Amino acid sequence: MARIDVMDEGKATEDLPEEIDGEGALSPEDESQNEAEIPLWEMTKDQLIEKISEVQASADANMDSYLRSQAEMENMKKRFQKDKQDLIKYGNETLTKQLLPVADNLEKALDHSRDENSIEALREGVDLTLKGLMNVLEKAGVEMVEAVGAPFDPNFHEAVSEQADDRVAPGTVLRELQKGYLLNQRLIRPAMVIVNK
Repeated sequence: MARIDVMDEGKATEDLPEEIDGEGALSPEDESQNEAEIPLWEMTKDQLIEKISEVQASADANMDSYLRSQAEMENMKKRFQKDKQDLIKYGNETLTKQLLPVADNLEKALDHSRDENSIEALREGVDLTLKGLMNVLEKAGVEMVEAVGAPFDPNFHEAVSEQADDRVAPGTVLRELQKGYLLNQRLIRPAMVIVNK
């Protein structure tokens, strides 16, 4: 078993020899530590000037880093604002592309209405155009609000008048004057309805 000697608590650690390099002098790291440990009021003028130079260099480096960070933050804000504006400006691009064939169909319906069977051709063209428009809106998440025959619901219906009809229960929607629509389950326009008294 190895024997471990314990140093007396009373013995001062200052008496221990400092570790030295091969030439008997302190290493450069030890010298810099000793200089750093010297209180400012005990430093010589040259040491103070050197210390001030080091602190100034560190402050300059920190200020440069801070200014670069600020510039980067400003650039990020500008980039974010531009992306946001582009998103608002071009957010409906997909829906607009899908609506273009609907406009084409309306133009075709108007062209066909100039023939001798104009009323029937116009009716057929408008009917096809409406179906195309409703298909585009459904793909975009738009749904119609159920109204006629349903109980009046102020969350989805806007009553413009009341009528008496004994054939249906009170509070039932009798007629729809304007269709209501939901966009992804959120009401974007209530149905304007006439309600049974």
